[in-house]
This record gives sequence, structure tokens and C-alpha cells, in this order.
Amino acid sequence: MPTNFIVQSTPRKESAPGLHVAIIMDGNGRWADTRGWPRLAGHQAGANTVTRMVECAPGAGVRVLTLYAFSSDNWKRPPAEVAGLFQLFEQYLTEETGRAVANGVRVQVIGRRDRLNPGLVQLIERTEAATAAGEKLWVRIAVDYSSRDTIVEAAKRVGSYPDLNREIFESYLSTPPAPPVDLLIRTGGEQRLSDFLLWECAYAELWFTPLMFPDFQEADLRSAIDEFHRRQRRFGGLVAVPKRKQASGR
Repeated sequence: MPTNFIVQSTPRKESAPGLHVAIIMDGNGRWADTRGWPRLAGHQAGANTVTRMVECAPGAGVRVLTLYAFSSDNWKRPPAEVAGLFQLFEQYLTEETGRAVANGVRVQVIGRRDRLNPGLVQLIERTEAATAAGEKLWVRIAVDYSSRDTIVEAAKRVGSYPDLNREIFESYLSTPPAPPVDLLIRTGGEQRLSDFLLWECAYAELWFTPLMFPDFQEADLRSAIDEFHRRQRRFGGLVAVPKRKQASGR
């Protein structure tokens, strides 16, 4: 059995009412470039934005927040930038775990772990264990994550399963299974999914903004959620149209 992905081992739990919002946190490096700063300064500013999003998400009606921090394709970036990103991630987990516990925030890291530093893996495990009881907000951080690879690995684990259906297959994608994404936000001006939560985003509403992630504010999150609530979600069906009242004859 592959060891580079988490294996499903816990029963599915009903999620608390609220939205599942996923964010592709794009534009950190470009934000720094436009200011003549090192790209790592942009990633640090992005980490500060993550803290703001976690703080304001529950009040905006979010119960699950999945953040795209580092894709499997990001290993192609310069080694110095990759090392700096992981250093920031370690710093974030170290500094924020206590506050997460105090505020009822559960933290989970999704994606591969076999390519991460063993010390970082231990830190991730400690953070997940310490915050496991959090019920106010579930924060999922995607690190060394590829949705296509996750689907392939899930298919390998399922194997021959004559009664396989969507719900069963979905249970193999993450531990514990997360609800479908309601709203996917991408900052930075690009309009693509970039191999992020492809299964979970089957019927997600998409919201793109030219704002670089360090400039993304609470008001922008609320604007995206307000737009989400104005949209009609038909899930392939039709919206019932009220019948017009017939005029009564006299």
C-alpha cells in the first residue's frame, strides 16, 4: 500500500452547518515583485492574510476552509524559494497552534508527506492532534497537493469494489472526508483550478479576483460569499418557477 497519502481510517462525520470555502492563494510572489521586495516577503504577507481569513471565516458563515498552500508542481520553483516557503509554514504552525486550540479551530494538512522534512511531518502531526477537538472552524491546508494524484491513489486503494459509488469513493480521498466545496476563490487574476480539489469542486461556484492574496481582506471574502448567495445552484436540475395566478373572471 502506498505510504505517501493518508489512508481512510475514520468514519464520516456530519459537518457543522456552514459553507465549505476553498481559496487558491495566488499572487504572493508577484505582490512582492511589484514592490521590489524579495518574493519571500510576499509569502510572509500571504501568511498574515491566512491568519485574517481564519479569524473572520466563522463570522462569514464558513465552517470548512481549505487553503492551497503548496502544489506538487511548486517543487519546480527555485530551491531557495521552496525552502523559504516551508520555513514560513513551520513558523505558522508553531505560532498559530495555540491560538487555534483557544478559538476552536481544527487544523488538518492534506497532500503528500513523504517528500516533507521529517521534523515538519512531526510538527504537522502535533498540530493536528492538538486541534482535533476544534468545532468552530475546520482549516485544511493543502501542502504538496495534487488533486489528480489524490484521485489516482484513491482509485488504487479502492481496487475491485463491485458496489462502488460516489460516496464510497469520496471517503478514500481524504481523512476524514470533507464536504463538497461550495465556493472556490482564486486571487491573483488567473482563472483556472490548477489541480486543486477537482472532485470536491464538481459543483462549486467559482469566484476570481485580480487582487493579489496579500491584499485580500475580510470585506473581499464577504463580497465573494454574498455573490455566492445570489447565485442559483441547480446541480444539473431546474429551478422551480412559480405558477402565475390566473385572473379571476367576473
